[in-house]
Amino acid sequence: MIIARTIGELQKHVAEALSKKMQIGFVPTMGALHKGHIALIERCVKENEFSVCSVFVNPAQFNNREDLKNYPRTEEADLKKLDLAKCNLVFIPTVNEMYPDKKLLEMDFGELERMMEGRFRPGHFKGVATVVYKLFSMVKPHRAYFGEKDFQQLMVIRQLVKQMNMPVEIIPCPTVREDDGVAMSSRNVRLTSDERKAAPVIYQSLLRALKDFKGGNETSEIRKAVKAMVEDEKLFTLEYFELARVDASEGSIALLDKNDSTENVRAFIAVNASAVRLIDNAAL
Repeated sequence: MIIARTIGELQKHVAEALSKKMQIGFVPTMGALHKGHIALIERCVKENEFSVCSVFVNPAQFNNREDLKNYPRTEEADLKKLDLAKCNLVFIPTVNEMYPDKKLLEMDFGELERMMEGRFRPGHFKGVATVVYKLFSMVKPHRAYFGEKDFQQLMVIRQLVKQMNMPVEIIPCPTVREDDGVAMSSRNVRLTSDERKAAPVIYQSLLRALKDFKGGNETSEIRKAVKAMVEDEKLFTLEYFELARVDASEGSIALLDKNDSTENVRAFIAVNASAVRLIDNAAL
């Protein structure tokens, strides 16, 4: 496995792969890799002749400095996992390498920037779009793989590719879960033991909400029920819960204010524990 730490090194190996007419697959990550990441890598390896993974904790997408400071960094373990997964190249740049001029991409993602994650993490998607645009420009992938746990981010990236006319196919991959239903996340290691034991309530509340929605319950009633269910655990507070209709091909999400159709509906949730924030979503 090749390890590149500069853009020049990365582009040299990418150029070699392209000169051989190899299909390039790409998985961008912030490291602290878990089974969810590895599932993306394994699919990338299977479907492409040259697989690239980036490991970069992107400061531009953190609106909370404490969260950035405490984000887990496990480079040695990450490299071992990537090697076992048969990844061809891993790109591990510094902040200065990625942001020599500290400028961010100026783009308008419409309502996506003002709802849910966009509302509670102002500037987050501008940081995501900037780093993904930079990475796509460097790696020149034919396909890029993203987990559906960060579903709103996935829609932003679809819009980015569409607006910038980038020749990359975005491949969504299902959320990988623990046996108790908890969505795998690098942030899970920061939960206390009691919080981790209680965490299955997040996914359970989504499944309950979707069942009630399919049964015809009004969205206002479902929101109240989810809030009560989550906060009954005492260790969590609900930041938001929403039901929304999604158009994956267009990269759009429209929040629902009434139960008029169950087509293409997803439930979205964000929960705060003592020192960590968790998100999840599920499709009807």
